Amino acid sequence: MSSTSKKHRDFVGEPMGDKGVTDLAGIGEVLGTRLKDRGFHCAYNVLGQFLVLNKNEELFMDWLKDTAGANAKQGRDCYNCLKDWCDSFL
Repeated sequence: MSSTSKKHRDFVGEPMGDKGVTDLAGIGEVLGTRLKDRGFHCAYNVLGQFLVLNKNEELFMDWLKDTAGANAKQGRDCYNCLKDWCDSFL
């Protein structure tokens, strides 16, 4: 698990609750602000979109790029964070 960030491990290691969107791996202040401006205030809002897209990596990364301007690394980090969280809790 050493290939994941501390942020990733912290997120995946516990229930989501009301975590903010910037608690997601790959989502910093800039992307977080863009997501919030589009109505995605909490991590569970982004999780909802992830699930609507059937956990499809390509579709999710395209959505995150189109919605918040995420680059490939940011999109992959966020995707992997949500995927690992789902594997643990769903």
